Amino acid sequence: MFKFTVSEGVSYNEMIKKSKYCLCPSGYEVARPKVVEAIYAECVLVLISDHYVPPFSDILNLKSFSVQIPVKDIANIKRILMRISQIQYLRMHKRVKQVQKHFVVNGPSKRLNVFHMTLHSIWLRRLNIRMRN
Repeated sequence: MFKFTVSEGVSYNEMIKKSKYCLCPSGYEVARPKVVEAIYAECVLVLISDHYVPPFSDILNLKSFSVQIPVKDIANIKRILMRISQIQYLRMHKRVKQVQKHFVVNGPSKRLNVFHMTLHSIWLRRLNIRMRN
């Protein structure tokens, strides 16, 4: 199993905030924190997966602030990211910053924060299940 470590005296949070892109592999877990960590750090997400459904994908337009790469193209990640123009990157980065508010926990809850987004997402999925039955 691979474990990511940083050098002593180096903050993982500071290091990720300096990153232009954040790799978000789907992995084996149901809930992957990498997507939310990347959004908090204002990174453009690089979603590496064939069948992963990221959080709130039924509500948010993920393609507007992420790069989606199939598992078979892992070896080409650098080439794929290098092809993204500075203008495209800045556009995606701006959208990550706009989406960030949907992943914030507020007390008391505020409109469109993570609590409301979760409820809305559950409601949409419930509707989809009812329509299929």
